[in-house]
Amino acid sequence: MKMNRVFTILLMLLTIMVYGQTMNKTGMEEEKLQHVLDKTIDNKKVFGTVVNVSSGSESWVGSAGNLTNQSQYFIASTTKLYITAIILKLRETDQLSLDDKISAYLPSNVMNDLHIYKGVDYSDEITIKHLLSHTSGLPDYFEQKKENGQSLKDELISGKDQKWIFEETITITKKMNPHFKPGQKGKAYYSDTNYQLLGKIIEIVTDMTISQALARYVFKPLELEKTYLYQDNNDTLPATMYYKSEPLPIPMAMTSFGPDGGIVSTANESMIFLKAFFNGKLFPKKYLDEMEDWNKIFFPLQYGIGIARFKLPRIFSPFKTVPELIGHSGLSGAFAYYCPGKDIYLTGTVNQIHNPGLSYKLMIRILNNI
Repeated sequence: MKMNRVFTILLMLLTIMVYGQTMNKTGMEEEKLQHVLDKTIDNKKVFGTVVNVSSGSESWVGSAGNLTNQSQYFIASTTKLYITAIILKLRETDQLSLDDKISAYLPSNVMNDLHIYKGVDYSDEITIKHLLSHTSGLPDYFEQKKENGQSLKDELISGKDQKWIFEETITITKKMNPHFKPGQKGKAYYSDTNYQLLGKIIEIVTDMTISQALARYVFKPLELEKTYLYQDNNDTLPATMYYKSEPLPIPMAMTSFGPDGGIVSTANESMIFLKAFFNGKLFPKKYLDEMEDWNKIFFPLQYGIGIARFKLPRIFSPFKTVPELIGHSGLSGAFAYYCPGKDIYLTGTVNQIHNPGLSYKLMIRILNNI
């Protein structure tokens, strides 16, 4: 599941202007942070939130509304960070290279006619790096409209819960038009199809299911006990997501996203992962520099190699420099970001599908209250 393409920019501007006091390094005031969470709950757009904030030796976790500090929730597209971590680990162990053509791993029934742009077949030119960075040009099976005039996202929001398998995502993708040639300079298009393909490559290289690979390379090394890939639509442990003012139970769909958005976690365990990701516990830390090769995807987000960057231009704030955030978020309102300017990590969710921009509003408010 992906990040919403339409951010409410006015909401961002108001947040920055109203809560634009200069950040400081005086430490975390728990009462102040809890007040931010309490004010976030309006029982119209946000019914529950949980957040973990960590900086240096200090950390704080808080919740409000119908979520608790220990709540398990769908992290949606934040899952892509976990897939990136596995790919980079496989790179470290020489099991693959980011410049490898994906045709070296995927069978012909997947590759045939995968990327035909303006009458030319570019399928064999797609690399693993193109998939990680959303520079493949491939269509998005989830959010682009299908032949029936609706996107898969539209159908789910309307209440039509459904399951699909990898082969069906490829079939849907092949019926859509690519956006540009693979690796075309300055071009990026956010597509969940890219991470479906990465998930399949991981399965082929490791000879494991994607669930087993996540456990082997991420969950077990970090001793994550409440984090897992959602696979049973009868599993009621994760909090039900909301769309506007109503719960939106889509368990069959959530079992289908897999490598592009199917992980369940908690704010605490997401924090363990996020710190491990940025501090060399899952793959060599030296890889991070080359991952920051940014391309615009949709304002105000950019995408590097397996990571996203949120940064508003300074012109949007008369009060201060807007904090840069690096990490990922998801359509569910989940987020896992590192603020390098303040050395602050933030994880959590607002559990709202309709406007994932709300999670950025919350993160900005938290950063402005530390």
